[in-house]
Amino acid sequence: MISIDRDQVKQTFQEYTGHYDLTNDKIRLKMIHTYRVAELCDRIARAERMDEADVDLAWLLGMLHDIGRFEQLKRYNTFLDTDSVDHAGLGADLLFGVIGEGLIRDYVKEDTQDTLIETAVRQHSLYRISDELDARTKKFCHILRDADKIDILRVNVDFSLEEIYNTTSGVLRKEAVSDEVLQSFYAHKAVLRAIKRTTADHVVGHCSLVFELMFPESLRAVREQGFIWKLLDFESENPQTIKRFREMRVEMERYLMSA
Repeated sequence: MISIDRDQVKQTFQEYTGHYDLTNDKIRLKMIHTYRVAELCDRIARAERMDEADVDLAWLLGMLHDIGRFEQLKRYNTFLDTDSVDHAGLGADLLFGVIGEGLIRDYVKEDTQDTLIETAVRQHSLYRISDELDARTKKFCHILRDADKIDILRVNVDFSLEEIYNTTSGVLRKEAVSDEVLQSFYAHKAVLRAIKRTTADHVVGHCSLVFELMFPESLRAVREQGFIWKLLDFESENPQTIKRFREMRVEMERYLMSA
């Protein structure tokens, strides 16, 4: 098992992100998101009664999972993978030397968990985790994915949707929710990127991530934080969109009460 020095990992992360424009709100967004995902990974792993070394490993995955976001923003000025590059794959490539020399040894010296770490980072934003993974790797992947999904709810509340999605308030408040996206929500499934047409669709897609959470502690965190309700109180001037979000809130309340 690898030895993880959390203070050293945080320092390395700060040094890495320091090469980017720290005055950019999107960079700040992803830095805050990274720390929060790492702490949520810690929380879920502890609730699962994993040993301390595995809790540290779960925390490390949270710290590394969005390394690719900073380079994605620098190159493409967007966080939309469909308009740029798969940020998870880019992050794994940066960490493990497909691009450049590989950053992973700056974070941990031992290589015994490299395969697990690379797999978790590379797969964290996929629609589905590969069924071919061993049970241990799959569990870490799901811990990371749960933590990421939980904090995405907060990101979409704490930061301007206009800034995140490169749109304007005027456009945002008039947008509709696409029928396919709505159907996916009521089927309690994550929304495929390919069917999202509007920023409102992206908001519904993030709300639908709750249906994909794997661990009881993850659902407790969603209930405790309350960001899901703020997202579902989506402000709109479109009567159909207002109606649809109101009805989706009722469905989500029903789901979380029974989950």
